[in-house]
Amino acid sequence: MMNRFLFFLFVSLIHAFALQAQDQNKPFIKLTDPLKEVNQVPSPRRFIVGSTCKTCTLSINGQDIKVYPTGAFAYACKIDSGKNEFLLQAKSTTGKAYTKKIIYQYTPPSPEKSVTTVSIESIQTYPSGNLVLRPGDKIGFRVKALPRSNVTVLDGWPLYELPDSLTGGIQGIYQGEYIIQQGDGFSSRKISAELISPDSQRIRKELQATITVMTDSMPNVAISKGRLAHLLYGLGDDRLGGAKIGYIDSLVRLSVIGKVNDLWKVQLAPTRTAYIPEEHVSLMPKGILAPKSLTGKIRAYTDSAYDYVELQLFNRLPYQSLPQNNPSAIVVDVFGATGNTNWVDQLSALKSISQIDYEQIADDIFRLKIYLSDPQHWGYSIYYKDQNLVIRVKPQPKLLDLSNLLIAIDAGHGGRNTGAVGPTGAIEKDITLALSLKLRQALVREGTRVMMTRDKEMFYDNKERILLYRDSTPDLLLSVHLNSSADPLTVGGTSTFYRYPGFRPLSRHIHSRLLELGLRDYGNNGSFNFMLNSPTEYPNALLELLFLSNPEEEMLILDPAFQDRLVEKIVLGLKDFLQEAARK
Repeated sequence: MMNRFLFFLFVSLIHAFALQAQDQNKPFIKLTDPLKEVNQVPSPRRFIVGSTCKTCTLSINGQDIKVYPTGAFAYACKIDSGKNEFLLQAKSTTGKAYTKKIIYQYTPPSPEKSVTTVSIESIQTYPSGNLVLRPGDKIGFRVKALPRSNVTVLDGWPLYELPDSLTGGIQGIYQGEYIIQQGDGFSSRKISAELISPDSQRIRKELQATITVMTDSMPNVAISKGRLAHLLYGLGDDRLGGAKIGYIDSLVRLSVIGKVNDLWKVQLAPTRTAYIPEEHVSLMPKGILAPKSLTGKIRAYTDSAYDYVELQLFNRLPYQSLPQNNPSAIVVDVFGATGNTNWVDQLSALKSISQIDYEQIADDIFRLKIYLSDPQHWGYSIYYKDQNLVIRVKPQPKLLDLSNLLIAIDAGHGGRNTGAVGPTGAIEKDITLALSLKLRQALVREGTRVMMTRDKEMFYDNKERILLYRDSTPDLLLSVHLNSSADPLTVGGTSTFYRYPGFRPLSRHIHSRLLELGLRDYGNNGSFNFMLNSPTEYPNALLELLFLSNPEEEMLILDPAFQDRLVEKIVLGLKDFLQEAARK
């Protein structure tokens, strides 16, 4: 009976392996771009990206397409005006075939034409959106309407028709600029334009956006709130958000001078303005004085962990900081402050600070310059203690060895934030977690203490990540990501990113080691406006290891052996960084 049972077990296993091998050789086509069969596209540059069985061949409209060992493929389409059909066919080694059809419908944009009816086609304002302005502010208008007409905005302010030599041959483009006057009393007034045609027909067009003029009775001071309040340089925006000046403490007073949509405009100094998101401020009652202060005593002191510089002020004022190199220094500009300081107390026991200078670089801009004892920056934080501004400076570790450090590893994305997707359907959040766990293991072998944002599949908001590390104060932070591009064929390479010059050496050394793997160079890139690059409390680097969108690089990053080599190079880059800091 036992021999008979073993025989049937053997036959069953052989059958299972045969079915598995047959299934692996079964032709299929799974696309990651496009996801639909019929696609309306805005441009003639498109790609077909996806995967098939690893042993299959693939053709698109009869043309043989390279299939990578992972089954991935990518194809650049030639798109003409109208309907474009692409027939994909995958064939197995046994001759079985699977077909799929993709249609791209492309309609080239019509050339812009002049308006030919008595109408106003569009109204644009600069800045755009709902505006709160004050007397002296300028608002620009651009209106497209019937040529050779009289066009006005704001009840009679004339715009001027541009010559078609400045508009690409389009007539009826009217522009002008209005300066808000002291007597203007707009109260949430909708933005509108009026046209009188050459034959005296009159029409009016109104936007949903409004203009409000600030009056003396309106609040003009706000205070910051929350732990992630930040100032923005301007109104620009992209997928990383507006360009940040930096974070500020809570209860900082700000002089409000306007608003664009959900961004309050604030006056930092006579020649400096900034913006702050509405969610990060509270308006103060009318009568609160504008944020101004004389500076008082400046003193530097130390404790067992940090050095401190404390600037005496009489209001919590906004500030901006930057860690600089050659020589290493922390520059802090305090807005609304006027120098009234006559010396700086500096103790000889300071560990990380060698010298402190200050100067009044402009009206209402008081600058502190804190020179460091070591060339490498190890982080600092800025906060208020009562009304006094404190800069807490972290000294260089006594032993520059991985066994003496706490390193934070941030596995990018997670949960519903999936990140990039590769041609085979590989997901960035899964790969960054796998790499981060391997990196943790490698560092633990070096004796490093390691903390992670996530060590399993879960969602973790970027704001929560920043606060976690701010409270934990690691020695270094590495944020592990994979890059992506709309072009899967020609764009690829490895890259690292930093924001502040003082933290560049960390990313530079890791980038140099990654290039030893023979990867394309996508740069060691600075001033990067990524949330996890924005803290100043510790050196940090964003690692965009490869382009998951590229079939060849996806194949590499899915290889466990190559992942091990990547991790090895990251660890070597960390050691190079520490060795350079020790030599200096």
